[in-house]
Amino acid sequence: MSARGAGTGARRGRSTSARAAPYGFLAPTAVLFLLFFALPIGYALYLSVRKVEIRGLGLGPDGRAEVWAGLANYRRALTDSELLDGALRVLGYGMIVVPVMMGLALLFALLLDDERVRGRRFGRLTIFLPYAVPGVIAALLWGFLYLPSVSPLTDALEAVGLPAPDLLQGAPLYGALANIAIWGGTGFNMIVIYTALRAIPAEVHEAARLDGCTPWQTALRIKIPMVLPSLVLTFFFSIIATLQVFNEPTTLRPLTNNLSTTWSPLMKVYQDAFTGGDIHAAAATAVVIALVTLALSFGFLRLATARNRREENAR
Repeated sequence: MSARGAGTGARRGRSTSARAAPYGFLAPTAVLFLLFFALPIGYALYLSVRKVEIRGLGLGPDGRAEVWAGLANYRRALTDSELLDGALRVLGYGMIVVPVMMGLALLFALLLDDERVRGRRFGRLTIFLPYAVPGVIAALLWGFLYLPSVSPLTDALEAVGLPAPDLLQGAPLYGALANIAIWGGTGFNMIVIYTALRAIPAEVHEAARLDGCTPWQTALRIKIPMVLPSLVLTFFFSIIATLQVFNEPTTLRPLTNNLSTTWSPLMKVYQDAFTGGDIHAAAATAVVIALVTLALSFGFLRLATARNRREENAR
């Protein structure tokens, strides 16, 4: 082979390797996505259209056989009163969690972005630290603070002659559950918003000061509009987390009689799968929850995108 031919072959080999390199880097992620995301979703869809029937001996353990169910499991899930009641409870829970958590996250981010505030590093760490606490541990800690018989807050209130409220009974239970989620999630949302605030050019702040804007006006008219994409992102994540609430009610359930085993939709899925033994109904319910979450999230993103376009056109 001539030197010219060898050089051409080497260049082709390097070109092929260069084209294949991105796929090599993406391969681990693609494999993990397939194994731990795509395949479980596919298996859940498969289970959701199957059911178990008793057809006689010789067809499996206790004469049970897995057969095609079609959409029967979905019809049962959509007409299940326990699932609908759980969805309404989560809706009320979310109406407390999302606005309060987002409001606190934005407030803390704006305060920490102000140059006049002292101890900002300590403040960021303190506000973010609850997010690092696992959800089950956080629910246990707050649960014992809520429990009147062991709570030090009860002793402190009784010492000053004030009645101690029972936060695990009645309407206050929603606030008690929401408090755990707010305490744990505010720090994460605050960091996202604060990072966006720090990315605003210093010239913008300087121009606002030269124009005579007060800190309140700067925050309301400049900072918040400029970090709106981060607010949309954190609001989007908060909606998903709220619809998937599971740890808080499950952990607090042994401490009160007001939390049923199907208090939230995900608790209903767990109850059907591991207590009732109906994995097929549980799979159908899980798929319904996923589709509702997807529809709500997509709808919110569409509304946010349409609003941004209208504002851009108005400018």
